[in-house]
Amino acid sequence: MEILGYFGALIIGVVLGLIGGGGSILTVPVLVYLLAVNPVTATAYSLFVVGTSALVGALKNMQKKLVDFRTAIVFSIPAFIGVYATRKYIVPAIPESLFSIGDFEITKNIGIMLFFAIIMILASVSMIRENRKKRSEPVAVSYNYPLIIIEGIVVGVLTGIVGAGGGFLIIPALVLLAKLPMKKAVATSLLIIAIKSLIGFIGDVQNMNINWAFLAIFTGLSMIGMFIGIYLNKFIDGKKLKKGFGWFVLLMGIYIIWAEIS
Repeated sequence: MEILGYFGALIIGVVLGLIGGGGSILTVPVLVYLLAVNPVTATAYSLFVVGTSALVGALKNMQKKLVDFRTAIVFSIPAFIGVYATRKYIVPAIPESLFSIGDFEITKNIGIMLFFAIIMILASVSMIRENRKKRSEPVAVSYNYPLIIIEGIVVGVLTGIVGAGGGFLIIPALVLLAKLPMKKAVATSLLIIAIKSLIGFIGDVQNMNINWAFLAIFTGLSMIGMFIGIYLNKFIDGKKLKKGFGWFVLLMGIYIIWAEIS
């Protein structure tokens, strides 16, 4: 199982390299079910893996001048406040026993995995539908600040609880609330994900003992996989794979719900 877990880290990177996002949502299930990592710790490790992977992608997009830095800062501030507060204060404050249904007790770990499964299902629907209209004509970037603050805090809290990047929420928000073209929205979202995920991880460093050697190996394998995926992208159309991967994520979400309640 441990070998499968490390192989899973490589596959996460390959998927990220091929489809450009969403692959990191597999990080928590791989850590929990294949490497027997506690769910709370797994969401912390996932933040680091997600943040590092997104940062690599963001740096590539910066070279292509696709990142809108002003928009990234505007969206990142409420998001990283939300994720940091969640990892530093909210997650540690969640009681070990949430509630019981008959003889079945919903613990903190089970609750986190069930909530994560729901986020996986929502993300999978976003990947399967993938019918966003691309804005071809240039539009002046404008900001709906009240909605941006609310959206940033919501995404930050969700990211903090489940350890996923939340790109399926951030990209539509950048298009609708900041009027960014789709290509720039995707590129800018990676920088936002990198900032909020890594800052959220800082909250965990202050709260728990991190196995840095394990995390370095897992992240390193994901990075290797990412570069393999980027290379394979020359021969395989990642966009065509995204819908199929969305169905896989949907099945994984359903499996997690079944595994936790059974």
